[in-house]
Amino acid sequence: MIKRLSLLSRKEGMTHEDFVRHWVEVHAPLAHAVPGLRRYVQSHITDQPTRPDIPALDVEIDGIAELWYDDAATMAQANASPEARRLFEDGAKFIGRIKMFTVEEKQIIPRQG
Repeated sequence: MIKRLSLLSRKEGMTHEDFVRHWVEVHAPLAHAVPGLRRYVQSHITDQPTRPDIPALDVEIDGIAELWYDDAATMAQANASPEARRLFEDGAKFIGRIKMFTVEEKQIIPRQG
């Protein structure tokens, strides 16, 4: 399993509430059509606490998207599909900035055998 994480910031002039509404009501349904997309999770930012012992990054994030695929080849095929292109085109309507990561999870809790 491979996962793509994206940190998302809304377009300038858009409220956080409008960003979330578009993400949930318009964008999310488009994801259902993307071939090979195993799981899609939206994490909506509700609070941004800080720690006194570690400086915070100076970046505004409105949400985190997680897209799961069986493997890198499946992810590449999915991203090349017309359905994914429609998803990306819609994303450009409400996402102002994005930082993407391809990650491999290391589960800590619960422990794996």
